[in-house]
Amino acid sequence: MPLAHELLDWLRAPGWRGHLLALIAGALTTLSFTPFDIWPLGLLSIALLYQGLQRLEGRQALWRGWCWGLGLFLSGVSWIYISIHVHGYAAPALAALLTGGLVAGLALIPALTAWLWARWLRPQSGPWLASLGFAALWVGQEFFRSWFLTGFPWLYQGYAHTDTWLAGWAPIGGVWLLSFITVFSACLLSHGGLWRRWKNALAMIAALLGIWGAGGLLTGIEWTRPAGEPLSVALIQANIEQSRKWDPAHIDHTLATFRDMSYAQRRDTDLIVWPETAVPVLSSSAMPFVQGVAANLASQGTTLITGIPVDEDDQGQLRIYNGIMVAGSEPNVYLKHKLVPFGEYVPLEQWLRGMIAFFDLPMSSFSRGPLQQDPLQAAGYQLAPFICYETVYPDFAARLARRSQLLITISNDSWFGESIGPMQHLQMARMRALESGRWMIRGTNNGVTALIDHQGRITARIPQFQQLALHGWVQPRDGQTPWLRWGNWPLGTLMAVVLLLCFVKRRNDRR
Repeated sequence: MPLAHELLDWLRAPGWRGHLLALIAGALTTLSFTPFDIWPLGLLSIALLYQGLQRLEGRQALWRGWCWGLGLFLSGVSWIYISIHVHGYAAPALAALLTGGLVAGLALIPALTAWLWARWLRPQSGPWLASLGFAALWVGQEFFRSWFLTGFPWLYQGYAHTDTWLAGWAPIGGVWLLSFITVFSACLLSHGGLWRRWKNALAMIAALLGIWGAGGLLTGIEWTRPAGEPLSVALIQANIEQSRKWDPAHIDHTLATFRDMSYAQRRDTDLIVWPETAVPVLSSSAMPFVQGVAANLASQGTTLITGIPVDEDDQGQLRIYNGIMVAGSEPNVYLKHKLVPFGEYVPLEQWLRGMIAFFDLPMSSFSRGPLQQDPLQAAGYQLAPFICYETVYPDFAARLARRSQLLITISNDSWFGESIGPMQHLQMARMRALESGRWMIRGTNNGVTALIDHQGRITARIPQFQQLALHGWVQPRDGQTPWLRWGNWPLGTLMAVVLLLCFVKRRNDRR
């Protein structure tokens, strides 16, 4: 035990040893997510950060939080390097520099959180209030990350619990409620003082078992109900290489691949889904092809849904959108609202365009679609559409899910290569199904293509990096989960009250 005590002293003391331990702790959170799924490490990660801030003030807390964030984002979004180097054609050193700059910038958010906690909110006594306060502040920074500079809602603590008892809380308060419970549990368990007296330890264990156990019981509740008959679907995973996707010499082959794979599907298929920008041609030129395929499929009772770049003339100015279209005699289209920086638009474009190849990627000048759009209409049902990155925004996804019976997301995760990125993306899609109590259709270019039921379980999937079609059934559902009905207002109110109490207690403790 002497080593454990020494490590704990390093963790709580100012200096580089504590910062190094925080860096390692941050990386542990990544191991709690898919594909690793070692969810207890997420609890340990937060506990180590929380204890590491107990005796720090101001600047030292800022550095401690930054090191923890550096460990989290360096390990958790390392796939960004692949996007910049392999598909953005940046030299390894430049790709590493750009990735490092982004990671260092993202780490400033946990750094600010740690500073706020140490400087203004950390009570000097009361483990219960302190644990609740840190959990509230933590979810506050996750809220902040969901919208600041268009948002980067990746690696939330709650995502580690798609397969634990806590999953039952997702339809109540979304992934943020799971984050709140996770952080609260980790902080409370790390308070050594609560373990020294058996009554306090018993109360803590009973409270946590009650919260986690209630989540297990909630998984048995059907918040939504079936609407109509199940639909048969086929998801076309054409596995088109990213380097050839926009190559004019390869476009005919791409279109023929999607067409032929679609025609080969069973005649009793209700929906055939092509992935994001499956049609690498502007809609004004591609419609004869798309409508021709759609008409042939419609003759056997099948509806085609495809990703396609949509071009429109806006008062003499050409605008191009990343779209998803239900093709047919009366096509309906959704235009992507949440665009990926540099992949779909270039911030500070007038200065960055032309500097390096990464800032001149094909189709990186998309316009932003309207925030308020209607669900797609297909096979007699309302489908809430999300294109790639949009499925990782909890409140944004809930907006369309409220008015839909199914969720559909199309993506092109080729940008991630063989990294952990696609698996993280899949886990977040599972959380959206859990929150809304609706099935999700997830069609991708090279994986992970899957069907997800209303409880977040994968019912069918096909391997990555193979040219295959996924067949399965989805069940449209009606009704509203508490999350869809109330959003984050109940949790946000609780957080505000807890943080106010922490602030007042902090001031009183210092008098």
